[in-house]
Amino acid sequence: MEKRFLLGEYGKQLWTREKAKEIRSQLQGRLQELNVGETLVIDVRDVEVFDYSFANELFAKTLLNLPVDYPGRFLVVEHLTPYTRENLEKTLESVGLVMIERKGKKLHLLGKLHSADQMTFDAIARTKEPITAAELSSQLDVNLTAMNERLSKLARLGLVRREKGTSPAGREQYLYVVLA
Repeated sequence: MEKRFLLGEYGKQLWTREKAKEIRSQLQGRLQELNVGETLVIDVRDVEVFDYSFANELFAKTLLNLPVDYPGRFLVVEHLTPYTRENLEKTLESVGLVMIERKGKKLHLLGKLHSADQMTFDAIARTKEPITAAELSSQLDVNLTAMNERLSKLARLGLVRREKGTSPAGREQYLYVVLA
């Protein structure tokens, strides 16, 4: 299930940490309402611009706490303008964070990441079904240890969800999904 947070309701031009703090408390309230596997989409459609301070306070601080305070929930941004995308991307890069951006039906990662992380994320997103580390390892021709490291990183950043499953041999294994 997906819920929306309309950032444009707070103005077309969003400046300052103080403004972002007010909005972040409401955003956190919406995240609190989500169940595991659900998504909150921050719709930036009617926002022309926001500054670095605003982006840092709203997006970066929310993303830092997402995996701990709201495990298994996804936060996605969409309808960024060139100006808002640039400021958000620079903000995320400066603090070493990554966020999911949706353009139409395509998912893309914004922020500081290695191309291998984007490839792994893309492979999981394409499957539309939970996938194991072994399957991804084979699909991307990467050894299993390296794949497990990539998947742990993506899960820790709140970009993929890790679920327990059972292998055909009856052993416990993890399955990875993007946006339930």
